[in-house]
Amino acid sequence: MNDLNQHRESSLDRELRTETAVKSFMANVFTYMTGALAITGVFAFWFASSENLMSYLYNRETGATALGWIVTIAPLIFVFAMSMSFNRLSSFALLLLFIAFSSIMGISFSFIFLAYTASSITTTFFITAGTFGAMALVGYTTSTDLTKFGGILMMALIGLIIAMVVNWFVGSGTLDYVISCIGVLIFTGLTAYDVQKLKRIGIGEEYGAEGMNKLAIMGALSLYLDFINLFLFLLRLFGDRR
Repeated sequence: MNDLNQHRESSLDRELRTETAVKSFMANVFTYMTGALAITGVFAFWFASSENLMSYLYNRETGATALGWIVTIAPLIFVFAMSMSFNRLSSFALLLLFIAFSSIMGISFSFIFLAYTASSITTTFFITAGTFGAMALVGYTTSTDLTKFGGILMMALIGLIIAMVVNWFVGSGTLDYVISCIGVLIFTGLTAYDVQKLKRIGIGEEYGAEGMNKLAIMGALSLYLDFINLFLFLLRLFGDRR
């Protein structure tokens, strides 16, 4: 009887430690993500509110400047750099890259203030935050395995990217609307999938403190991209253009 009680207590202790580890890991992920979004918002508003700074990025007669194109493309390079250098970089170096990425994303995001009204940007942000929060909760609490669901969404994302490239040349308003609707659905679903995936990663105590911190940063990057893309597609649907 004593052995049985000790076994139960040991199992309960393991479950509690695992639950604590997962909550701590997810808290780190969302802290990094929230910080990155805050940095992006500050830089976007800073540049958008300064005609002098915007003049370095955009010319009313010729469009985006060389620097404007650089800050538009640079975030993609940062994502590849963080992914490819994950094993070689320390968690501190990875965090510095994430901060730099968030800052440049903010500068590139200043362009949306040229195309949409500030009020519609604000409204869309809160809609995005509510949608993201609801799907993150679903991903964290659901007992359904979303692995296959995530695979389907990734294939759909590839198809969406191809459609966006095609529409870049075609310029169809109808196709643009369809792309925006599908984009919202894809990144809404990916939010739940990524949160569930990160929750499972949080159980992996074998990664060690340094490894878990690096995984938390990359997890924050993943959710950050889900949030940003969801926001952009919703803005294309509901934003009031200038």
